[in-house]
Amino acid sequence: PVGPLDTGATTSGETITLVTYDSFPETDTSLNDALASFAEQTGIGVEILVAGDAGTMLSKASLTAGNPEGDVMWGVDNTLLSAANDAEVFASAPVQVDYGDVCVNYDIAWFTEHEIAPPVTLDDLLAPQYADLLVVQNPASSSPGLAFMLATIARYGEPAWEQYWVDLRANGVEVVESWDAAYYERFSGAAGSAGDRPLVVSYGSSPPAEVVFADPPRSDAPTGVSEGTCFRQQEYAGVLRGSDHEDDAEELLRFLTSERFQRELPLTLFVYPVNESVELPEVFTQFAVVPADPFTVDPAAIADHREEWQDRWNEIVLR
Repeated sequence: PVGPLDTGATTSGETITLVTYDSFPETDTSLNDALASFAEQTGIGVEILVAGDAGTMLSKASLTAGNPEGDVMWGVDNTLLSAANDAEVFASAPVQVDYGDVCVNYDIAWFTEHEIAPPVTLDDLLAPQYADLLVVQNPASSSPGLAFMLATIARYGEPAWEQYWVDLRANGVEVVESWDAAYYERFSGAAGSAGDRPLVVSYGSSPPAEVVFADPPRSDAPTGVSEGTCFRQQEYAGVLRGSDHEDDAEELLRFLTSERFQRELPLTLFVYPVNESVELPEVFTQFAVVPADPFTVDPAAIADHREEWQDRWNEIVLR
């Protein structure tokens, strides 16, 4: 479905489509206001096409490569970039637009009530006191799920990462298909959630989001981050191959890295801007966690082994 944003191109301009994932705001937010200012400046209108989470979005884009549903795609991350390149989704090399970290988050109140220290590292998650507490996403359908799997590969290497997942499964890990399902349905620490799992794979920037959107307002974060579990995620945007409006799409792509657009990212998508002129808001810097040494995997290794690793994970965890 097309989101409600339509910036309304001038009569002399075109309207192009920005394809994005489902956490991109569809309502009238500062992010939408920034896109509206782009339309005013250029005469190029922008419509939003929400295509599911990042994994689903890329699957659709791969199936329609060369005959795309839109003109620019936002939100392919470094765990999925090789798949986008393999499918020749983009007309040219995409540009990095933001970064952040995928980390295990914990429900502070739950751990306080049960007088258990929250986990810090991946090793900790195998301990008996964390049995049946963790919910993760399927790495085949979710980019944070894929990032978390890659964190375990970076930490333990071949083939020991497989045994880690054998042990994590034995310790009661729950798997769901998307971040939304994990965070808002199964995680006990999310506002309004009826979930009973106090550990979830989410982001290092999820705690400030809980503060910003708290109702009633609060000055402390209800969730924390297990800093030794984090994987560095970088997101990219690019012009889709086959776009009928390639010049206009290139203009939008340049705008997406401008200060005007990038300054809206911390408190809308809760990611770090790549534009260094952007000053981060205090609530973001106060509650977000930036790990000193996040896990990474070489993009070439991801390109060579991603599908194989996903298949092996599936055999271990979902068999």
